[in-house]
Amino acid sequence: MLFIHNCYLIDPASDTEGRRDILIDHGRFVKIQKNLMAPAGVPVIDAGGMIACPGLIDTHSHFRDPGFTYKEDLATGAEAAIKGGYTSIILMANTKPPVDSAEILSDILARGRTLPVHLYSCANVTKGMAGQTLCDLETLADCGAAGFTDDGLPIMDPEVLTQALIRAKALGLPVSLHEEDKRLISENGVNGGGKAAEALGLTGSPREAEYTLIARDVAIAASLDAPLCVQHISTAEGVDYVRKARAAHPCIHAEATPHHFSLTEDAVITKGTLAKVNPPLRTEKDRLAIIRGLQDGTIDLIATDHAPHATYEKEKPFVQAPSGMIGLETALSLAIKHLVQPGHLTMLQMLACLTCNPADFYHLDAGRVEVGAPADLTIFDPDQEWTVPTEFASKSCNSPFIGDRLPGVVRFTIKDGEIVYRR
Repeated sequence: MLFIHNCYLIDPASDTEGRRDILIDHGRFVKIQKNLMAPAGVPVIDAGGMIACPGLIDTHSHFRDPGFTYKEDLATGAEAAIKGGYTSIILMANTKPPVDSAEILSDILARGRTLPVHLYSCANVTKGMAGQTLCDLETLADCGAAGFTDDGLPIMDPEVLTQALIRAKALGLPVSLHEEDKRLISENGVNGGGKAAEALGLTGSPREAEYTLIARDVAIAASLDAPLCVQHISTAEGVDYVRKARAAHPCIHAEATPHHFSLTEDAVITKGTLAKVNPPLRTEKDRLAIIRGLQDGTIDLIATDHAPHATYEKEKPFVQAPSGMIGLETALSLAIKHLVQPGHLTMLQMLACLTCNPADFYHLDAGRVEVGAPADLTIFDPDQEWTVPTEFASKSCNSPFIGDRLPGVVRFTIKDGEIVYRR
């Protein structure tokens, strides 16, 4: 048993906000009330001055396992997750070998059951991520796939995507898409035609590479009424296409990453390869468009795209360095700083994008603080600040936020009623 005393509970799923005491037993919430008394002998967390919310859920993480475990592995990724307040993680499938077979998926999920987070994984849409032949989606679903994605690569053939959406819809699972038309990109990781590309002497990745594929793919999904997620959206035009499609077809969803609503291409000039991501950081207009998308529900998921890389890889010249940054340990704080503190979103609205919204989209038994639900809980101090360190729980340290002062300190991460992280 575990007793949480005097927390400020925010549960977006039930629109609950206020002082509560919480009793947990056998991994479930059993009482959520005001002025409860702690049973004798039960451990107590005094959460006065802190916010308690459902355990955070990330729908887009790369733990690099199998194949690239020098960057991250399941165990270190899980440690980064709980330090950031996450209790559920959905892994991407661009490992080596990719998650295009029942054998690989089953191995990841089996090893994940030993970790302090609920670990889920997507499987690939196409064999070898080649964009041509569909995987055996039905078998992968039977093995526990949370959804399907070739994240890292787009699906260029519209017929392949159409068939994938039809089959995934029949299984009740979503397809999530990396929307970058490689045919339009000279060098990835930097905004095409922008000031950072000019400073580097590069052509870069034009915005058309993203929004033209978004326009095509949301139209296909809308025609099929099939669940689709546009991953890590970066352009104002892309947000507009999703907004129009989602108004009539709520099966269409989109992710925003903390780095895309926190940074612009200016960070590439000051931080170099640490700010190199796909799709790239773009302009202030795009950043604000993403925030507006979060405000009006066009974008309903905040996902980290946690993408670890070794230091020596990020120290290569810009064109040769890999794209991506770690994000699990800074995501909540960045959302507080750039969404809540400026008044763009309430704390409840922001937390919905990290809890019940992803749980609903991926059909997870998570994201709620209610009697009988799994006792996954994040307790944090929203006002206390911390400095982003040079070393992380993650095996990698490729973050452009190192040295920044951020609000929001995670004090406890609780999974199935057990404290898995405390600070």
